Amino acid sequence: MNRILIVEDEETIADLEKDYLELSGFEVEVANDGESGLLKALGEDYNLFILDLMLPGVDGFEICRKIRDEKNTPIIMVSAKKDDIDKIRGLGLGADDYMTKPFSPSELVARVKAHLARYDRLTGSAVSKNKVIEIRGLKIDTTARRVWINGEERTFTTKEFDLLTFLASHPNHVYTKEELFREIWDMESIGDIATVTVHIKKIREKVELDTSNPQYIETIWGVGYRFKV
Repeated sequence: MNRILIVEDEETIADLEKDYLELSGFEVEVANDGESGLLKALGEDYNLFILDLMLPGVDGFEICRKIRDEKNTPIIMVSAKKDDIDKIRGLGLGADDYMTKPFSPSELVARVKAHLARYDRLTGSAVSKNKVIEIRGLKIDTTARRVWINGEERTFTTKEFDLLTFLASHPNHVYTKEELFREIWDMESIGDIATVTVHIKKIREKVELDTSNPQYIETIWGVGYRFKV
């Protein structure tokens, strides 16, 4: 559940915002002054901050600045001040949004959801970057299913790609033809394991500079194949 911190000295407004956000499934905490709000913001984990500008002790601008020094968490600033200079200053300090009072609580909820979704997409994309294997000029993008040799892209069939990726993902491990056949073709007894040899030959033609002296997929005579690193 996403946690939200509201830093707002007007308790009636804070309670209204809290009620609407909790009805939308958020866990909400409230701080009614700048000092306690800043301590909570820096000392605990929240998914989004809602900061009033005019606060006793430490104002919203200072809280925003200190949060941005340590965290990328979304920040929505709220204020009764309509001057563009305050909005510009708040956004310049790193706030993601600026809402002028009075505003609809449902609009606040909508903006909170939008900023959380955007933040999740951004951080999600960073975490789920394509998994890439790179070994001596060979680059395999296992997510996009693309292969390059010294910067030049090569085209592989589905099984060729699967076989190459499997071997490259388990370097220095010797696999028998039977093991590779079961792993890639998912068959225990149907089919001909000679297809493994055929696919290895085709892969070598695409990735090896010299197929008679392979630098990637090595034949272990009498046993099977190994991807060398």
